[in-house]
Amino acid sequence: MKKLIHCSLLSIFASHLAFAADKGGTILNANEAGQDYQIQGEYAGKRAGVQVIALGDGKFRAVIHKGGLPGAGWDKGKKIELNGTTNATGADFPKADGWAVRINGGKLHLTAAGADTRELEAVNRKSPTLGSKPPKGAIVLFDGTDAKQFKPGKITEDGLLEQGANSVKQFQSHRLHVEFKLPFKAKARGQGRGNSGCYLQARYEVQVLDSFGLAGKHNECGGIYSIKAPDVNMCLPPLAWQTYDIDFTAAKFKDGKKVEDARITVFHNGVKIHDDVKLPKRTTASPLAESAAPGFLHLQNHGNPVRYRNIWVLEK
Repeated sequence: MKKLIHCSLLSIFASHLAFAADKGGTILNANEAGQDYQIQGEYAGKRAGVQVIALGDGKFRAVIHKGGLPGAGWDKGKKIELNGTTNATGADFPKADGWAVRINGGKLHLTAAGADTRELEAVNRKSPTLGSKPPKGAIVLFDGTDAKQFKPGKITEDGLLEQGANSVKQFQSHRLHVEFKLPFKAKARGQGRGNSGCYLQARYEVQVLDSFGLAGKHNECGGIYSIKAPDVNMCLPPLAWQTYDIDFTAAKFKDGKKVEDARITVFHNGVKIHDDVKLPKRTTASPLAESAAPGFLHLQNHGNPVRYRNIWVLEK
């Protein structure tokens, strides 16, 4: 009887995972993500950092950074990429250009031509601004209590704000803190992988996308869409909470004509990725045209379940 019950529970669990996979392979809960998710992630060790990206069906790409992980020692030199697959105990990445990678028991073994094999540990980096408390005078847009500061605005059962939300209040120059979580979509690619967007004044988008381990382009996470790529790709693996801390200065107008561009400084997971950048135009697909009027915070709905929390604004 115990064996039959155990088999029944396994069947229910398998059905539950299959249901999650049927929804476009989109997973929001790490407990449902399976072995591929456990292997994916960041590994760090002596003078090296490796980001392992899950590509679905037991396939992976390992991106090797000399010196350390992005924002944590990487020398910003050429990255080495290897393709690999799962095995009985982890994953293997066959040798290419003198480099090889093997993952076993939460450790990554990195071999380079003419060098000893190095052992790298799995790391789970967290933004130093996670849980940042609103300073005196700040306007709290979302703290998990309700979504009344957004229209539309929808809150999940576990107290998170769904994508597709516009702040009721509108702003000129301000500081913004926002935390977001990207879904795990191993089989998706490019703009289909955890896509949303954080639009200042509903005019200037800082892209929100699962760009973990990628090049870091203007249309990837942290990019100012259609204007500028981030100085470094600080995107963490999907299902990890991430932060944007943004200082925004609104454009100036005189007699209906723009006389000074908007400017923006962005910290992604505590690392500065844009430093006082001029915004010569509104970004692609922004809801509002440039003008002297204030604008709302727009958290784009691009068909992917991206979750937000701890959102506050300090007007300047």
